[in-house]
Amino acid sequence: MSVMPAWEPDPGRQRSGLGQAGASLVAIVTPFRDRKLDADALAALCERQIRRGSAGLVVCGSTGEAAALSGSEHGRVVAIAAETAAGRVPVIAGCGALSTERSVRLAIIAACNGAAALLCAPPPYSRPTQDGIMAHVRAVAHAAGTDVLLYDVPGRTGVAIEDTTVEQLAQAGLIVGIKDAGGDLARPPRLRARCGTAFLQLAGDDATAAAHRAMGGHGCISVTANVVPALCAAMHAAWARRDMAEFGRVRDLLAPLHQALFAESNPIPVKAALALAGLCAGDIRLPLTRAAAPTIDRLAAMLPALMAAEEEAAGRPFIQLVS
Repeated sequence: MSVMPAWEPDPGRQRSGLGQAGASLVAIVTPFRDRKLDADALAALCERQIRRGSAGLVVCGSTGEAAALSGSEHGRVVAIAAETAAGRVPVIAGCGALSTERSVRLAIIAACNGAAALLCAPPPYSRPTQDGIMAHVRAVAHAAGTDVLLYDVPGRTGVAIEDTTVEQLAQAGLIVGIKDAGGDLARPPRLRARCGTAFLQLAGDDATAAAHRAMGGHGCISVTANVVPALCAAMHAAWARRDMAEFGRVRDLLAPLHQALFAESNPIPVKAALALAGLCAGDIRLPLTRAAAPTIDRLAAMLPALMAAEEEAAGRPFIQLVS
């Protein structure tokens, strides 16, 4: 399993392309056990996602505690996901860092370990200008030679990406789409007019994913899908076949879980939920801490019914939650 970066990308390597990899993609957690990466649990989580309808695995993002991963761990997470996926779904790797130099290094590590695309956000804390954002994305895209999804998440980076910046990056061929966590639900038609219908628009917020889809989005990079991937996939599948009754039913079923999973900083609640479901340990790295008792109680109260619905959607027997 390769985890070492090669600083020069292979010029002969073909760009993988995501096409219209819409619907439900998962922003997957990074499981730890005894302070170390739990490779077996990660592979099992990835396999569960693929078998239950997730259209892509997004690793090493904020949900994956990327800021707490070493460079070698970053590469290993990408490699495990890519080897597990084995081409069935794309693996998209975050390359967020405080500097462009660090982002470029992480991008190359991800590309060398099998990432089909990168998720690229402006560096946090420094709050670059729009020109700085474009230069950052250009450096990452040129260094790694893979497709890039732009990530607009002003709540974490401290800077919003303007529509004109998205358009210029798309026209330059530097990005193939966007994960949008900016909260502007009027944005999808604006970006479609600027960037074309092939430009992939994915919601970055579970609570507004249904509304984003209705406004012209292609899907969601979901935290909730860690817990109930079949249900998340079912909601987007219902939209695709224009079954509005089923779309609304699943949307409303998932709404309380979306709220509970953001009762504390992500990924604290989702790791607690996965631990309750017996899918991985609840270990988390500082400065994040384990979920508080009220969050655990809230999740424990709602998960039995939701997990039963998840197993039904997946066509599998119900899995008893951990007591």
